[in-house]
Amino acid sequence: MTDAAWQWDETLYAGSASHYSVGRMPYPPSLVEAVGKELDLDGTGRLLDVGCGPGSLTLLFAPRFEAAVGVDADRGMIDEARHRAAEVGATNVEWRHLRAEALPADLGTFRVVTFAQSFHWMDRPLVARRVRDMLAPDGAWVHIHANTHQGVTGDDLLPHPRPPWQQIDELVASYLGPVRRAGQGWLPAGTPGGEDEIMRQAGFTDPTRIEVDPAMVVERSVVEVMSAVFSLSSSAPHLFGEQLPAFEADLRHLLMATVRDGLFAERRREVAVSIWRL
Repeated sequence: MTDAAWQWDETLYAGSASHYSVGRMPYPPSLVEAVGKELDLDGTGRLLDVGCGPGSLTLLFAPRFEAAVGVDADRGMIDEARHRAAEVGATNVEWRHLRAEALPADLGTFRVVTFAQSFHWMDRPLVARRVRDMLAPDGAWVHIHANTHQGVTGDDLLPHPRPPWQQIDELVASYLGPVRRAGQGWLPAGTPGGEDEIMRQAGFTDPTRIEVDPAMVVERSVVEVMSAVFSLSSSAPHLFGEQLPAFEADLRHLLMATVRDGLFAERRREVAVSIWRL
């Protein structure tokens, strides 16, 4: 898939917002510590989180800033983000239902702009140029590269069985076909690469790279793994149509056949960070 070929589909994550909050593993606190140290975050300035989803990253970083804004093209995600912010008492965050391509949208200037598992869904050259003009002179673009729905594959001993991800993928394919879905379309070649060249063309300098090792094994319930599946654009609930109840029953049966004591275990994946400056 190329940036020129991609067109936004508002159904991309339809019905996934509540599942995202339950099924995605949270970003580790060590991520905030590493980025905070690199950028000397001290509670001042403003944060913009683009493609914020249900606010997972926004709410983690918001205490390091005077104010934060989370924007997402999916209204359900913004509704979920507002709900989560109220639950944790976050009062310095504003939420906007907004496509990244519509920036700057009179939002002003920011010390840091973050993207996490979102930039590949956008018109990247356009968004890169527009965000560049929203950064303060000493500002930074922080791109979080992560996979939070699924842990590391392996055969090392864990306290509980790993979720049967290969069988889950096969089950999804039996309902939706072998080519990865994305909203009303397909991604036969996956999401696009070439980010570094796009960023340089937009006027950013070579990035600082940070790797954050969460060094953690997490326990996950059947409900959490099911929500992880439904949190994906390739298996969002709406894609199954009238077959959703049958798929959900088959998925639950598969997980119940492999779970032990009601729990799975996974080793979290490393999180990589690219920090781009002007």
